[in-house]
Amino acid sequence: MDFDFTWLLWGLPLAFAMGWAASRLDLRQWRMESRQAPKAYFRGLNHLLNEQQDQAIDAFIEAVQGDPDTAELHFALGNLFRRRGDYDRAVRVHEHLLSRADLSRKDRDRAQHALALDFLKAGLLDRAEASLHKLEGSTFEGEALLALLGIYERSRDWPRAKEIAQKLEDAEQGSFSGRLAHYLCEEAELAQRGGDQGKAIGLLEEAVQRAPQLARGWMALSAQKAIAGDAQGAFEALRKLHQHAPQGMPLAAGALAELARQTGRQAEAVGLLQQAQARAPSIDLTEALASLSEGPTEVRAHFLEHLEREPSLVITAQWLAGETLSDAKAQERVKLSLEQASAPLRRYRCAACGFEARQHFWQCPGCQAWDSYPARRVEEL
Repeated sequence: MDFDFTWLLWGLPLAFAMGWAASRLDLRQWRMESRQAPKAYFRGLNHLLNEQQDQAIDAFIEAVQGDPDTAELHFALGNLFRRRGDYDRAVRVHEHLLSRADLSRKDRDRAQHALALDFLKAGLLDRAEASLHKLEGSTFEGEALLALLGIYERSRDWPRAKEIAQKLEDAEQGSFSGRLAHYLCEEAELAQRGGDQGKAIGLLEEAVQRAPQLARGWMALSAQKAIAGDAQGAFEALRKLHQHAPQGMPLAAGALAELARQTGRQAEAVGLLQQAQARAPSIDLTEALASLSEGPTEVRAHFLEHLEREPSLVITAQWLAGETLSDAKAQERVKLSLEQASAPLRRYRCAACGFEARQHFWQCPGCQAWDSYPARRVEEL
């Protein structure tokens, strides 16, 4: 039977028309999806500006589904999950980014840094540490080293903290001499607890050489020498503190007075304390001077001299304790009231976060900041 070419003549135009219609439908669908993705993106931005994180996340998820290859949307979504505390989903987003073969080197480093922040916020320090080490040589290396330093401080791994701080200092990321001195002091405390006083003194001598302006090193060195029975050496360490770190004299005043009595160097100690007092009056300096006084009259004179220069409820309570009022019962009640009212004023306060404590800390237990506690009491701030 002969083939009828009439159907072919009709079929070719029909096939062309169907192909053209299909392409137009695909183009319209693509345009519709392309319009919807930016709308979802801008809707997410609007929710962010209104601090509506949940709604913003929903909008960004919709945008990512419409355009799964857009890295910026993934970064925005991961950061939102982290800010909301949804660390598992943040980790999944950033791990998905890292699994993509088409990701640029810059975006890969950015995703690795974001993943490390996810682990840090989640408290997974070992996984955060591993992620941060992978950023060596990248543009995020400085930030990664600072984060590693925080991890080693939190875990009290002082040798590794020293290593990272030295890298940061060598890279001119700032001065870390004070931090390094603190780490040496921490290591010295561990050595002293282990009974190795020689190692402890060696570490502290290195600390004061590295950061002579840090009062902690001189005070710790003085304490170690006092434990070893070298009272003269302990006194000398505090004399050098007065020379190199005079701002720390209030913290060392009590120990200086005690060592002066042990070594017979009271006159020298009084001179050092008076110099510090002339520079900045302090409750601790006044109390140390009073403890080295020869009699009650001289003690009260030190208290009155302090009150003339700087009002103080703490010193007033101590001065009143040495006075005799006509009504003994009233005096006792007044004394107790003043002591109770002045007790909170003897605390120390962190200048970074406001955390108050009865004792002075070199590293704030609240915000973990170093040297954030002034050497002065709350009343004197």
